[in-house]
Amino acid sequence: MDKKDLEYFKELILRKKKELDEELGYLESAAMKATSKDQSGDLSSYSFHMADQGTDTLDREMAFSFASREGRYLHHLNEALERIEDGTYGVCRTCGGEISKTRLEAVPNATQCIKCKSKEEKKKRGH
Repeated sequence: MDKKDLEYFKELILRKKKELDEELGYLESAAMKATSKDQSGDLSSYSFHMADQGTDTLDREMAFSFASREGRYLHHLNEALERIEDGTYGVCRTCGGEISKTRLEAVPNATQCIKCKSKEEKKKRGH
């Protein structure tokens, strides 16, 4: 992959990281807001009905789940930036072949070419 392509993908990854940082900031803010109400004992925003309390709990758990997933994605994007720096970006970790630019545009943190990824997925499904 030439220098121009690497710069393009670096910018793409940095944009995605910025979007994730904003999203994680929002999720963290929402989680902290809910947690601080719980800790302060202020339950006025919560209904005393058990179903409503369950919904509130589910909403907090979903926010934490999304934050965890987004955090893992952020980690993978950081690893992709490291691969750009060390010259291994765009190289399939399984076969050593080139990962297509189309695949990298769709999944900029990809570590496998589509052929190897498909084989891996089939193995996981037991085919």
